[in-house]
Amino acid sequence: MTSRFSVSSGAFSHCIYGGGSLLTRYFPGWSQLLSVGSAGGYGPDMARPRGAIARIDPLSALVERATLTRSNIRVVVDVRVTASRRKAAGRPPFPSPIATLDARHGGDRRRDMIHSRDQLLHLIPQLTALPAEAEWVEFKVNNTDPTMIAERISALSNSAKINGQDFGYLIWGVEDGTHKIIGTTFEPETAKKGNEALEAWLAHSIHPQIHFEFETIQVGGLRLVVLTIVPASFEPVRFGPKAFVRVSENTQELDRYPDHARRLWRAFDERGWEGGTAKERLTDEQVLDLLDYPKYFELLGLPLPENRVGILGALESDSLIGRMAGTGWKVANLGAILLAKRLTDFPSLSRKALRVIRYDGVDRLKTTKEQIGGRGYASGFEGLIDYVSAFFPANEAIGVALRTTTPLYPPLAIRELIANALIHQDFAITGSGPIVEVFDDRVEISNPGSPIVDPARLIDTPPKSRNEGLAALMRRMGICEERGSGWDKVAFEVEFHQLPAPEVLTTSDTTRVTLLSPRPLGSMTPDERAHAVYLHACLNQVSRKDTTNSSIRQRFGIEEKNKSVASRLIKEALDRGLVVAYDKNAGPRNRRYIPFWAAGLSEPAR
Repeated sequence: MTSRFSVSSGAFSHCIYGGGSLLTRYFPGWSQLLSVGSAGGYGPDMARPRGAIARIDPLSALVERATLTRSNIRVVVDVRVTASRRKAAGRPPFPSPIATLDARHGGDRRRDMIHSRDQLLHLIPQLTALPAEAEWVEFKVNNTDPTMIAERISALSNSAKINGQDFGYLIWGVEDGTHKIIGTTFEPETAKKGNEALEAWLAHSIHPQIHFEFETIQVGGLRLVVLTIVPASFEPVRFGPKAFVRVSENTQELDRYPDHARRLWRAFDERGWEGGTAKERLTDEQVLDLLDYPKYFELLGLPLPENRVGILGALESDSLIGRMAGTGWKVANLGAILLAKRLTDFPSLSRKALRVIRYDGVDRLKTTKEQIGGRGYASGFEGLIDYVSAFFPANEAIGVALRTTTPLYPPLAIRELIANALIHQDFAITGSGPIVEVFDDRVEISNPGSPIVDPARLIDTPPKSRNEGLAALMRRMGICEERGSGWDKVAFEVEFHQLPAPEVLTTSDTTRVTLLSPRPLGSMTPDERAHAVYLHACLNQVSRKDTTNSSIRQRFGIEEKNKSVASRLIKEALDRGLVVAYDKNAGPRNRRYIPFWAAGLSEPAR
């Protein structure tokens, strides 16, 4: 018996081999639990949101091999059970995994696929009716060479982008030239490259990682295999070191066709990730079922239209959805990431849900709570902020008659930092998403992608958005500040609550902002003190205020009689080159200081 299904997953590829023994393996990054349980079926179990365990239970099934392969955003699980061995062990017949999966999902086991079966059956006649193979469509019969398939994934993904198509297609079982459907013997779920499962090999051979999906359907009693490939997003898709492209009906190396390369890069500029397709060929009802459209109108302060036409028209006007010629609607990535009722309904976006983790202590050894956001960023933002804030301890003060509590971290700063992580992440980095980690002494907020501005210049640099459409719409909804005042607010809140300056750590594919808990000046490290002085000078510079010994004392709550303490703090920042004296000839009492980047300005801050 062989069965197959897919669920949302992170970026990995792995195989487990066994023969009737309990096999367990922990895979960091999974958002589902895959299991072959006592019922004899298998499916996603949402009771374990962090990590996952692949379990083959010998009490319910004899398993020759369980293969876990990662096809970009999804995981395909093939379980082969030897019926004769099960019978010899005195076990009853193995129930159908597919039937079990159908039961667990209300009969809809294809809800996370790019295309439904009906959509594929509607699509095939359109593609075979083309007068010739298009640059984004190719037909095969039984050619299953893995290298050929990998080159075609690269070529069809790049060509789909050039031609403005939502997907590229490689279809087996259709005769080239005549486009006659004759069927195929290709079985991608059992195909291999050497000793490695085909889909696993393809997943780590294609760069950058993109979403692709094999599906098998019957058309007129003949078997077809459809490989659906998403378009390239921000750079050419490569197989190994080479990028390929379709030129008329031929697959060629992209470097040999500079005009195609120019068109591809121009397409990246014209249509970014936000305009890509999250789901397509949808009816009016399906669009409204997928998206939280009442929240869209609520956040924008608009009345809810009285009919479906008005609702869809408003969503289309903001490029959240789009019409498809003769085949209904498509939901854009922008619409799905903002308004999805369930991000799991959009396989390519499910890993972009925000994760919130609470640790016990100051390290990651013990997790006490974890939650993965299920809704779109706009639909679930307020609830998300409330949930995150509940993880934070509070400061308690007893007044004359009342006991009051104040948040340990400024709510406005937390809100702005989380909004920044959502907006400025690099959606081209697959397999990871934004994350909030809460420790006893700090909060770390991370997102995929390095910042597009110098982290030392976050306050003064003119605003730049990696995802301009997302930033603009979230600003209109009142969720974030697009125009550069977000970090100003964070800096002000940090100073007002006398917290250490936020730390910004960047790598080639991650940005992490750490907000430290309150601590006495004497408990701060020299670097923390120096960066707090620098942040104070930056905030004053853009606010046209002076940074002086007096302002430093006010920032840190230092009494006037301890001016020398403030002077030492300034010296620490001077020694590190973070600030410079604006008027070096002025006496120590009247001297003003500015951030290093303001040294070339001809006028002081005020």
